[in-house]
Amino acid sequence: MSRKGLILFLAVGIAWGVPYFFIRVAVPYFSPATIITARVVIGAAVLMPLAIRQKALLPAIKSWPWVLAFALIEMVGPWWLITSAERHVSSGLAGLLVATVPFFGAIIAYFFLGDKSVKHPKTLFGLLVGFIGVFLLVGIDSLQGNTDPIWVWAVVLSAVLYAIAPAMASVKLAHVSSAGTLPLAMLMVALIYAPSAIASLPSEMAANPPLEAWASLAALGVVCSAVAFLLFFALMREIGSARATLVTYVNTVVALALGVSFLAEPITLGMIVGLPLVVVGSWFATRRHA
Repeated sequence: MSRKGLILFLAVGIAWGVPYFFIRVAVPYFSPATIITARVVIGAAVLMPLAIRQKALLPAIKSWPWVLAFALIEMVGPWWLITSAERHVSSGLAGLLVATVPFFGAIIAYFFLGDKSVKHPKTLFGLLVGFIGVFLLVGIDSLQGNTDPIWVWAVVLSAVLYAIAPAMASVKLAHVSSAGTLPLAMLMVALIYAPSAIASLPSEMAANPPLEAWASLAALGVVCSAVAFLLFFALMREIGSARATLVTYVNTVVALALGVSFLAEPITLGMIVGLPLVVVGSWFATRRHA
C-alpha cells in the first residue's frame, strides 16, 4: 500500500470508528430518524458547495437511479439498523460486528464482480473462520444475557449492506464523481427520513437534550458522513473497493476503545472469543492468494 493509501486507510478507519460512540451518546435523546436526518442534512450542506464548484452534481443527477440505490444500501438501511440497535447493544459490540464487512465483501466479489480468487482454499478457510467468530460472539453473549440476538443480527445485516454498496458503486457509479454522488445521496436519505424526524422533534425538544447530544449530531454529519465518505471514495480509487473494506478493522479498535474508555462499556467473553476469529477470518478471506 502506498503512503497515500495508508494515510487514507487510517483516516477513514478513525472517521468511521467514532460514529458508534456519537450514536450511543445521541440515541437516548433523539429517535433514529432524527439522528439520520440531521446526519445527512449536515453532510449534504458541507458537500454541496464542493459539488457545485466541481460541476459534479448534474452527472450524479443523470445517474440518479444508481445514486438512489447507493443511498438506500449504504445509508438508509445500515444507519437505521445500527442506530436502532444501539438502544440495545453497546457501541463497541456494534463496531465489532461491522468488522464482518470484509468477508461479506469477499463473497460479493466472487458472485457479482467475477473475482474467482475467492475459491482459493485459504479464502474459503477465512470465510468459515469469520462466520464461526460471528456465531460464537452472538451465541456466547446471548446465552449470558448480555445482548438481544435480534439487534445483534440487525447490525450484521448492516454489515452485509455495507459490503454491497461500495462494490455496486465501483461498477455502476465509476463514471460519476463522488463529489456529486454523496450530497445527492444524502439529500435522498433526508427526504426519506424527514417526515418521521419532524414528527418526533417536538417531544425530543421537550426532553431538553444536553449539549453533548447536539455535538454528537454535528460530528456525525461533518466528520462521520461528509469527510469520511470523501476519504473512503478516494481510498477505493487508491486500493480498490474490496481492500478498502478492511478499514472496518480500524473502526472496530476505535469503537471498542471509545466505548470502554468513555461509556464504561464492558469487554464481554463473546468479544474476547469472537473478535480474533473475525479478524483472522477476514484477513484470510480478503488477501490475494497465489
